[in-house]
Amino acid sequence: MLDKNKDPLSLFKEWFDLAKKNEVNDPNAMNLATVDTKYKPHSRMVLLKDFSNRGFVFYTNLNSNKGVQFKENPNVALNFHWKSLQRQIRIEGTISQVEDNIADDYYNSRGYLSRIGAWASKQSSLLNSREELEKLIQEFKIKYPDEDNVPRPNFWTGLVVLPNLIEFWQDMPHRIHDRLVFERKENGWVSRKLFP
Repeated sequence: MLDKNKDPLSLFKEWFDLAKKNEVNDPNAMNLATVDTKYKPHSRMVLLKDFSNRGFVFYTNLNSNKGVQFKENPNVALNFHWKSLQRQIRIEGTISQVEDNIADDYYNSRGYLSRIGAWASKQSSLLNSREELEKLIQEFKIKYPDEDNVPRPNFWTGLVVLPNLIEFWQDMPHRIHDRLVFERKENGWVSRKLFP
């Protein structure tokens, strides 16, 4: 059973480490939900690249639909679902950009074509044909032929979700699941159990 006295980030690390050993594909995949100015929800899968007391980090193009939505409303939700473990973690929080040096370090750790792709993709914009994208990739390969020297675009960066709520859900027999939620208060985290 889930322990109310645990620190939520320590518990997240335990579950995430277990998922990395058991999930066949992308244990770091998380659903990211945003809301636009018309209160219409949007969700998509992104990849967790780091986490700490500061929050949960992923990287994206700020000109994408989600990038625009963050600027309009910094309140977001994340959801990890590890089917092989029969577990899920739901997170609510606010989003902000990581520092440039952190974004630079991660960007420079990526492969050459991934860095070129960050320049070539007009993420979320209409693509008329695959050839259009391939042409842009070739143009940026010509512009940045040195594989060790591809600067990070200023529209591509890391974002960190500072959690104010983290809920752990464990599948149990007969759908009598175990749920534990932590909420951030002025003096730290407060935990409580929830009915399934």
